[in-house]
Amino acid sequence: MMRTLFFIIFCSIFQFSWAQGIEMGPVMRNYSLGNSAQKLKSGTASIDSTFYYTSDTLNLPFFDEFSTDKFQKYTAQFNDPGVSSAVFYQLLDPNTLQALDPVFTYTDQATFRRIFDINTNTYFDSTFATTSVKVADFSAYPLSYQTLNLYPPYYIYDTIGIPDLPDTVWVQNPSFYQDSVRIFFSTLNDPASLWLDDDAYLNRRFGVLPRSLGVVTFDGLNSKGYPYAIGTTLTNTADYLHSKPLDLAVYNASDSLYFSFLVQCEGFGDTPEPTDSLRLEFYAKDLDQWQQVWSIGGDTTSPFKVVHIPITAAKYFKRGFQFRFSNYGALSGALDHFHIDYVHLRAQSNFADTLFKDFAWVYPINTLLQDYTAVPWDHYKNSPKPFCDDFSITIHNGSPSPENNQIAAQFTINQGGTLQNQFSIAGSLLSNGDLNYQPNTTYTSFHNLSSLGSFDTSAGANQQVFLVTGQVSAQFPNLDINDTTSFYQSFYNFYSYDDGSAEAAFGPTGVQSRLAVEFNAYEPDSLVGVAFHFVPSVTDVSNKLFLLSVWSNLNGHPGVLLYEDEVFFPRTPQYADDRGIFIPYYFTDTQKVSVPTSFFVGWRQLDAERLNLGLDRNIDQSDKIQYSVDGGFTWYTSPYAGSAMLHPIFSTALDPSLGLYSSIDKPLVWSVYPNPASGLLHVNMPASMMGSRIELRDLFGKLCVEQTDPIFDVSSLPNGVYYLQCPNTNLQVIKLVINH
Repeated sequence: MMRTLFFIIFCSIFQFSWAQGIEMGPVMRNYSLGNSAQKLKSGTASIDSTFYYTSDTLNLPFFDEFSTDKFQKYTAQFNDPGVSSAVFYQLLDPNTLQALDPVFTYTDQATFRRIFDINTNTYFDSTFATTSVKVADFSAYPLSYQTLNLYPPYYIYDTIGIPDLPDTVWVQNPSFYQDSVRIFFSTLNDPASLWLDDDAYLNRRFGVLPRSLGVVTFDGLNSKGYPYAIGTTLTNTADYLHSKPLDLAVYNASDSLYFSFLVQCEGFGDTPEPTDSLRLEFYAKDLDQWQQVWSIGGDTTSPFKVVHIPITAAKYFKRGFQFRFSNYGALSGALDHFHIDYVHLRAQSNFADTLFKDFAWVYPINTLLQDYTAVPWDHYKNSPKPFCDDFSITIHNGSPSPENNQIAAQFTINQGGTLQNQFSIAGSLLSNGDLNYQPNTTYTSFHNLSSLGSFDTSAGANQQVFLVTGQVSAQFPNLDINDTTSFYQSFYNFYSYDDGSAEAAFGPTGVQSRLAVEFNAYEPDSLVGVAFHFVPSVTDVSNKLFLLSVWSNLNGHPGVLLYEDEVFFPRTPQYADDRGIFIPYYFTDTQKVSVPTSFFVGWRQLDAERLNLGLDRNIDQSDKIQYSVDGGFTWYTSPYAGSAMLHPIFSTALDPSLGLYSSIDKPLVWSVYPNPASGLLHVNMPASMMGSRIELRDLFGKLCVEQTDPIFDVSSLPNGVYYLQCPNTNLQVIKLVINH
């Protein structure tokens, strides 16, 4: 029985509830970021064999609307032309600044000479004189040196009245010894790259109705996509976004320099508090100072706002001027979001010149499939489906005037460089019937493409990737780069609703609660597992337990349980470290589970906490998501718009490598006696299975006995419930009671 959920529990880093229901929260790790490039200054523990880059200086205008990646890449190689290097030593003579001989080592603990007098049974110590040494910090370049007064790394023990040599005891592993690093130097020469760092996140998913493809997002994640301070409530400056140096020496206040950009709070991310902020600073080169010129506090989502700032102070009209954005907020994850777009610094502007006259795609296109972003190739090849009937296009007319809509959108489908299909959509349809595109207006339109055919399946199983490209144009002068968007329509061995990007984390709460996602396959087949995209959110739940589950579809709700993990083999959420990575969870003993065309996959969780499955908030398939908090008796539809990031994996592409068997095969019969047992346990197996490995496990999954002999001695095992299984065979698990 379905009921409408009339309340929503939102979860923040500071307050959340484990009351039963379903929750959504922020993402604690940004999976769209892999390993970051080397920065201008290394922050690693050792800088040996790393690069130090000197930036090039750019000229105006400076413009980026983030539809393409203009972040500087640090890819210099040791043998590149123009690359130089230098060796730096850790210990220097403070007078000559020459490297000390490696034979000399030092300690900062006081060492001494101790003399014993055997006649009086007393001793006295004399501390050794120190040596001044300049010591380098090898954690960053440029190196900083500190002069320290250090001691020799040994103690001397001498005795009066005994004619022998003094004893010397050396300090083990003295703290200060000669070391060196080689630093490589490269000068950047890449005027197409505008930004020096990538702490902030370039993406096409987090902004709500941006004016073109792509925004830059500021949150509590560093350049590698990890929280700055996970598991804390700390707030501080998090992301920085530095421009390259600019040459403003050729300008003055009469040249009307204006700095403009668009800004939005929250978007599809987390709402920043009023005490959080996004800040803009200008760099005064001669003063060597960053000075704040603008900031905004946290707020809920609203349309992107224009910020327009004149540059008039003489201190900024220098060669080497820079600007930077930074955010202040929670450091424990993807929290307190701010987004920027259309950053523009130019001369000969004016106070009213705040428009970005551009005609552009707002969101990328994701799929031509009906309902799904991916389906198994074998399913599609056996039952080709027409293109979708709800193809979504969102564009923005950034002109201050009505613009003619007579130019159609053009689409091409290529496979391996060969044109497979093409079609167009009239501009009058893109404008939803408006005579012209209205000034500064965003249009979202939906189109039925089912009459235009389907993907070509004649190329066979080795050609499963199609490049789909869409282009829209305007008749007025326009930035061309964001008039085109493309994606690869790929066919795998799974079904998916999502675009691979998690904007939130969600899941039911409560012990024994369940999450189930409905799929309607092109044909009946066998599943081998489910791939999940779990994300850390608020707390680490990677040690919480769940059972992988598959249900039939009973009148639109999860029905008969087709598969569930054994209770002594529970799963835990696993986190990946890169964009769009789904962790596959295969069924126990690599078995296959036969499913009809309509089924549900998900889990039964053993703990109360939310397990934090990724939620793609850009594609809404929430009607396919159901949850239960009463043992599966009542199922509710998720109140959160979005798509659950889990993929049911089908067997077709995996059988040859895994040697999987199908659950639709007739199960082989085996048995045990006596049951309950107290001494010897006899196992009856089919002749074809004789010699197979048999495992006896307790309720917690602990392996108690493992053997191939069909006679077990269980006399030494304590009373209780156990399970017998024969891995990698089509034999059912047997429940066994031991009672002495």
